[in-house]
Amino acid sequence: MVTMTKKTSPPITARHAIRSSWKLLIVFSVSLCVLALYKFQSQQPDLYSPSSSLSRARSRISRHSVSFAGPAKIAFLFLARRDLPLDFLWASFFENAGGALNFSIYIHSAPGFVFDESTTRSRFFHGRQLPNSIQVGWGESSMIEAERLLFATALEDPANQRFVLLSDSCVPLYNFSFIYNYLMASPRSIVDSFLDVKEGRYNPKMSPTIPKAKWRKGSQWIALIRRHAEVLVDDEVILPVFKKFCRRRPPVDIRKGKLNLKLQKQHNCIPDEHYVQTLLAMSELDGELERRTLTFTLWRNSPNKTESKGWHPMTFNHANAAPQKIRAIKEISYVYYETEFRTEWCRINSTAVPCFLFARKFSKGAAMRLLSEGVVGHFNTATLLKPSP
Repeated sequence: MVTMTKKTSPPITARHAIRSSWKLLIVFSVSLCVLALYKFQSQQPDLYSPSSSLSRARSRISRHSVSFAGPAKIAFLFLARRDLPLDFLWASFFENAGGALNFSIYIHSAPGFVFDESTTRSRFFHGRQLPNSIQVGWGESSMIEAERLLFATALEDPANQRFVLLSDSCVPLYNFSFIYNYLMASPRSIVDSFLDVKEGRYNPKMSPTIPKAKWRKGSQWIALIRRHAEVLVDDEVILPVFKKFCRRRPPVDIRKGKLNLKLQKQHNCIPDEHYVQTLLAMSELDGELERRTLTFTLWRNSPNKTESKGWHPMTFNHANAAPQKIRAIKEISYVYYETEFRTEWCRINSTAVPCFLFARKFSKGAAMRLLSEGVVGHFNTATLLKPSP
C-alpha cells in the first residue's frame, strides 16, 4: 500500500510579505499618477482652439486707452481666404499714408499661410498674418471667431483707436488722409444694424439670453471705436448662444434626394450678419452707433446652391468700375432701411459726409482701373505687369 502524503506549502516569510506589499504599493501609486495625468491633460484647453487663442490675445490687451496720448492709429483688419489679391492697390493706399505712425495692419488668413516676398508684392503685409488663425467656413460661427481674433490682436497696441474690418475683395474709395480724418472725427462706431423682421433667422431657443427685441441684422464690415472693440472680444455670453442656435442651413445636395426636404426645414441663420449687431444691442450701445456701414456692396437677387432665390454681392470688373460708377457710389448721402422705415443720413458730428469709404467685391481688373484713375493716390499701373517675386 502506498501512502499518499499531502505536500505542504513552505511558510511565507516576513521578508516575502513585505516585498509583495511594496510591489502592490508601487503599482497602485503608478496607477494613480497615470490617472491624474490623464485627467489633467483632458482638462487642459486645446492651445490651437479659437477660445484658447482668444484668451491669450485678450490677456495682452492694453486697457489704458483713456490715458493714451500718442498718435492715434487706425487698425486695418483683413479677413482673407488666403492671400490678398488686391495687395497692389492697398500698397499704393498705404504708400500715400505719410508714414506708418497712423495705421497698423492685421490679417486673418488660412492657418499656416505666411505673407512674405513670395506671397505678396507689398512690404506692408510682410509678417502681418495672425499666428493663431483658424479654419473659417462661410456661414459658420468660425467666421465671427476669426473676427474676434483680429480685434483682440489689434487691441494689444494701445495706439490703435479705430478698427476697420475689411474683406480680401474690399477697395478704398478715397486716399488715406480722407479716410483717417473721417474715422478719427467720429466718436461713434459705424455699424450697420437694423431690425430683422422678415427672414425669420431669430431662433426662439435663444431666449431668454437673447430676447427677440434685441435681435439685429447688418453688414459684417464694421468700424469700431476702441471701447466697443473691447466689448466684442470680452463677450462670453452671446457667442455661445450663437454657436448653438445660429447655424447656416445645409446647402441643397442632389445626391441626398428626399433628405433635402428634411434638411431645408432646418432653421437657417448666418452668424456674421447678426452677431456684432445683436451683441451691441444687448450691451445697450445702440445709441453710441452710426447705424450704417462704410462698405458699399451692390446686391442682386439670384439663385445659389442653398436657396432658389437670394441676395448676393455682385463683383465689379474692369468694365463696370468706370469713374462715373465710382462717383455715383461716393455721392450716396443716405441709406433707407425698409424694415424700420428709417432713413439714415450719413453724418459725422452733424456734418453731412459721404456714406461709403470702401466698396466690395472688386476684381483685379477693377482695382487696376481705380489705380489708373488715381482714386487712392498716384500709381503707375505698368508696374503690375512685372512678374511677381
